Amino acid sequence: MYRLVFTQVLSRLDAEAVHHLTIRLLRLLGMFPTLVRLLHRLLAPKAESLRVQAFGVHFASPFGLAAGFDKDAGCVEPLSALGFGYVEVGTITAHAQPGNPRPRLFRLIESRAIINRMGFNNAGAAAAAKRLRRVRHIPAVVGVNIGKTKVVPESEAVRDYVDSARRLAPLADYLVVNVSSPNTPGLRDLQAVDRLRPLLSAVKEAAGRTPLLVKIAPDLADEDVDAVAELATELELAGVIATNTTISREGVASIETGGLSGRPLKARSLEVLRRLRQKAGDRLTLVSVGGVEDIDDVWERLLAGATLVQGYTGLIYEGPLWPSRINRQLARRLRRHGYGSVREIVGRTA
Repeated sequence: MYRLVFTQVLSRLDAEAVHHLTIRLLRLLGMFPTLVRLLHRLLAPKAESLRVQAFGVHFASPFGLAAGFDKDAGCVEPLSALGFGYVEVGTITAHAQPGNPRPRLFRLIESRAIINRMGFNNAGAAAAAKRLRRVRHIPAVVGVNIGKTKVVPESEAVRDYVDSARRLAPLADYLVVNVSSPNTPGLRDLQAVDRLRPLLSAVKEAAGRTPLLVKIAPDLADEDVDAVAELATELELAGVIATNTTISREGVASIETGGLSGRPLKARSLEVLRRLRQKAGDRLTLVSVGGVEDIDDVWERLLAGATLVQGYTGLIYEGPLWPSRINRQLARRLRRHGYGSVREIVGRTA
């Protein structure tokens, strides 16, 4: 049914307009706790085999929603009720900002992909903190993804990230430093190890006991991926999220600028995951995202060494029942192969 609605109606409408409508509907749903509880009862992961623990946090499922969908932390409960094992909100910046001019979100339907150049549009850390303090009516694991405010000069980037971390880390189950979006000028330069070390060190101190991860780009050279793995291990970070969107246009018929997500990112995202696992072993929790469409992708990422897997573009093309379907299929596949838990398959082909 959703695919029919998408093909005949949603795909004909402006992509960002549909996204904002979806967010409004989810927020409306969140105003009715009884409905949220009912959805959670119907769709949330239930199988014991799906439960996984990473960096001291318990997840009902390894499959979660990547940052970029719920930028302002306004839909955590409804999204969790759909079946995501965790929801990563953001990217949130210390100061509110409108993002880049429209149009800035584009579907590439034939490629099952999306290009965005949103530019971290969000209401700022203070507004997000207010929403995250709300009483929750269902269990929800929340990651908070933070980035640099566009108008802040690169020389003050560390302070800008620290300001966000101090506000948001106490309200998060884990915190993510995003230095890999292609849509904020100069941001990806912070991935260079000599600039990344002081940034991560300062944010880690500000985050206190909240687990800290770093999110990297798929466009890093292999030796730079290795360097990030070494740095994350040295600083005793909780993990690495691989990968963000790509600036590559290989295999797609579009020259729109921005970050490309979805199916074309699949191969490189998997390559980066395998390289991180080879370099860091099980000393870091690896979170794989990029081109995850179905149960085969989730299964492959787990086998390659990811403890957690994220999706986003798949939700656009598959609809609201997608996370619940992935969870049911993963539980069945574990059972069919004789595994009692997700943990037993993590890294088996690494």
